[in-house]
Amino acid sequence: MLGLGFGDCGKGLFTDALCRRWSAHTVVRFNGGAQAGHNVVLPDGRHHTFAQFAAGTLVPGVATVLAYPVVVHPAALLVEYARLRTLGVEDALERLKIDHRCRINTPFHQAAGRLRELQRGTQAHGTCGVGVGETVRHALCFPDHVLRYGDLARPALAMKRLDLIRRDLQAEFSAMAEKPARQGLARLEYQVLSDEGAAERWLSAVVALLRQVPPASPAHIAEHLNRPGCVLFEGAQGVLLDEWRGFHPHTTWSSIHPEAVEAVAAEYGFTARVEHLGVLRSFLTRHGEGPFPTCDSALGLLLEPHNTNDGWQGQFRRGHPDALLLRYALSVVGPLDGLLVSHLDVFDRVSALQWCDAYQAAPIGDEANLVHRDAARPDLVTELLPGAPGNLAHQAALTRLLSLAAPRYGVELITSSPALLKRVVALAKCPVWFGAYGPTYETVRSVATSP
Repeated sequence: MLGLGFGDCGKGLFTDALCRRWSAHTVVRFNGGAQAGHNVVLPDGRHHTFAQFAAGTLVPGVATVLAYPVVVHPAALLVEYARLRTLGVEDALERLKIDHRCRINTPFHQAAGRLRELQRGTQAHGTCGVGVGETVRHALCFPDHVLRYGDLARPALAMKRLDLIRRDLQAEFSAMAEKPARQGLARLEYQVLSDEGAAERWLSAVVALLRQVPPASPAHIAEHLNRPGCVLFEGAQGVLLDEWRGFHPHTTWSSIHPEAVEAVAAEYGFTARVEHLGVLRSFLTRHGEGPFPTCDSALGLLLEPHNTNDGWQGQFRRGHPDALLLRYALSVVGPLDGLLVSHLDVFDRVSALQWCDAYQAAPIGDEANLVHRDAARPDLVTELLPGAPGNLAHQAALTRLLSLAAPRYGVELITSSPALLKRVVALAKCPVWFGAYGPTYETVRSVATSP
């Protein structure tokens, strides 16, 4: 299950609904970390924003697997577990398996990630403030200092690596400590890096997780996944935020691609055929910084209780459907088996949406491999072209162009969910399997729409 936008597309809702419909026994989280925010609302009003536990956890008996390379935040897992208990879910930890190789997101990574974002000032990337990206970055820079979930079962080794991590990051941000003007949030975050007792206190707190969820070997996870029955793979974020295919630098340190799913499935010897589903909204949203051509403040009336402007990401923005971004996302992920479309009840709150079919944007230099333009109207961009894997300069050029682009909307407005689905299917050349017409699994219905 892969998001085809900037995230916040309804992966939580569909995971919960499909676990019930298909009697899934396990949901595998295969990318990202604790920065996920997958909302599930039950018909009785209970609600939870899933960060690390799978969004199928409110379904009795459904297990969560945090697969390698998921970044695990043990302290946040314990907080989330406590919240689930208030909702009547007492056995969430009993149903959780964590690969012993998963990298650990520590308070030091979280503080460093926030300090890095504060350093950027007006050039902020849009961090969630959890430290997932910082954990990945630090592991690449200091591979011998990486703390993994299995290491937590060896306190002396864990303490040694925690101290190395803290010192690495403290040294990197020591210049901020010397600035007289350093105040507020930066001061608080740097205090975490300079606190020599923080590692021991943190390790003492998270040992409770190890007692209930011992590190799992790949073989143990493989045995669990290959039991008879349905397994869902729940992705985090969306492909437009992918570390290599998203619009750099406003991206995540994670791969959102069918290849990422296939790699995890192969790692655990998962032998069943994997069907890839793309998830999108009826309208676009973006949480945090980055270009968003169809953003429309008039859609601010589409208020959502679980998506606000609070926190490190900042403003939650809404925009009209964008054919160029959807076509780009589909070209990046490759063939899909089906689509899942959420928020199809949007027309209960707005009379119409517009459909962006081109951008008006001046050339930004050599664009031969960057975009396609209308031959008759060279000021109009009709398609965005992905670069070669790993070509972040290409992705940054796309970001510059998108930042300058104005949407060109078609004459015909979209006034109903069938009309919207017809356009999506025609563009994607892929059937819509299910649509959500509200916030709960009861509103998810089969959709008889195919190319």
